[in-house]
Amino acid sequence: MSPRRSQLEARQTRAAIVERAVQVSSVEGLEGLTIGRLASDLQMSKSGVLGHFGTKEALQLTTLEAAIQVFRREVWERTADAETGLPRLLAICDAWISYLERDVFRGGCFLTSASCEFDGREGPVRDAIASALSRWHEALGSQARAAIDAGDLPPGSDIAAIAFQLNALAMGANQALQLFGDQSAPQAARRAMRATLSLEPQ
Repeated sequence: MSPRRSQLEARQTRAAIVERAVQVSSVEGLEGLTIGRLASDLQMSKSGVLGHFGTKEALQLTTLEAAIQVFRREVWERTADAETGLPRLLAICDAWISYLERDVFRGGCFLTSASCEFDGREGPVRDAIASALSRWHEALGSQARAAIDAGDLPPGSDIAAIAFQLNALAMGANQALQLFGDQSAPQAARRAMRATLSLEPQ
């Protein structure tokens, strides 16, 4: 076997492990992710799985990053053509709720689940989750600031509060869908998001 083919197969194997890891941890959590479970699911040896990551923590971090990339693709990149500011913010809200409605992850929003799982802990996984959500809040705040500058939101609007409220509404919609099967939650979240952006009455 040539070195190039060997490297390709190693990358393909690693990608398959990560894909399965995302599927499993979407429902069972990052702590529910075990080398033994993945080895069994993929018909590999434990050492074969572990050899691609070194530690369970490294596997968790890789899995988290893969899930973040999916979120970025499904929400942020889908709205890339929208005008900066309020139009982009509205497009983000709609794409965000659509991401929840479509069950992109079987267990709902991956980051929401991970944040609840690790919020009281310490360590690199918790820090990576916090960093990802902080970046997301900053991205929302940036669009809110552009909307204020364009005159689409009232001057003096609290940018941090807007980002906080939009995130809280998305998390609430995720919980309503996943825990209660409430199919009315997405539309309720859309209305509440527009109210937060002063586009519909409270």
